[in-house]
Amino acid sequence: MNIVTEHTDEITQVKVPLPFPLRWVNAYLVRGSNGYTVIDPGLRTPDAEELWQQVLQERGIGFEHVEQIVLTHHHPDHYGMAGWFQERTGAPVLLSETGLAQVQLLWGPEQPMSELLLTLFARHGFPEAGLIEMTKHMVSFVSLVSPQPLVTVLPEGPVRLGDRVYEAIETPGHAAGHLIFYDAAAEVIFCGDHVLPQISPNVSFLPQVEENPLGAYLSSLQEISRLPVKMAYPGHREPWSGFGARAEELVRHHHERLALMEGQLSAPLSAYEVCRATFGDRLSIHQMRFALSETIAHLILLETEGRIQQVDPAAELIQYIAISK
Repeated sequence: MNIVTEHTDEITQVKVPLPFPLRWVNAYLVRGSNGYTVIDPGLRTPDAEELWQQVLQERGIGFEHVEQIVLTHHHPDHYGMAGWFQERTGAPVLLSETGLAQVQLLWGPEQPMSELLLTLFARHGFPEAGLIEMTKHMVSFVSLVSPQPLVTVLPEGPVRLGDRVYEAIETPGHAAGHLIFYDAAAEVIFCGDHVLPQISPNVSFLPQVEENPLGAYLSSLQEISRLPVKMAYPGHREPWSGFGARAEELVRHHHERLALMEGQLSAPLSAYEVCRATFGDRLSIHQMRFALSETIAHLILLETEGRIQQVDPAAELIQYIAISK
């Protein structure tokens, strides 16, 4: 596997290692007249630190040559090294306002999102015995995103990456506040995790963030699938040229998943039971967190569309059942 790939004179892909099944996350170095932009530098681990020091040294890039760190979204495998880079470079870290708000919920004082998410999971049937393990799992990410950077809010609109001006476009779903960066003249896009080749991006429901994340995701996919793209640089897997077709394929995938879950609800089930029926019962705690959050996102959209309903909205345990047609 090539760790570093120079795709153009300006764009270099760096595969930053992850301690998860995905194995690596793509970071990008974008060279410009004033220095380098680092896009999504990865999760902070000793292996990632060692890799970045090696990559920069081999290319004669000093920390003083990094002019900015730009984030497509706030997830730890993209955001985690941002503070490490900022400490060494003094460069600004750019992230959407919605992304920054979630950073504060997830890793700010007292980590309020942890309690909100665990309360949500309990109401959707997640076993009480697993909540302690899930709590430890959530806390474990703090060290992987520390130190926290000082964030400069990046709005939608023009943003300079290297010497070219891209359009920052908000693309919700995988992450609220997720931004893609599109160069219309070159038909090049940095798409983060919004559209990935070969794998389906997770679309999770998080309390107090987005009421209907899957609905927002599908709408966004349909809009951006129309963009002319010759080369897409994703957060995972390899850059590829079939961006629009892949976006349309992901829309079809989620409609199939919605139909599958609706079909499981001929009798009342909790989201946890639907999750296990859909994704199996051999998930790690890390995988279960995302599988259950994604299941809840699908059930919310099904309920919004009037295809399922809660059995008893006042009950402590939330169960769903399909609406007879």
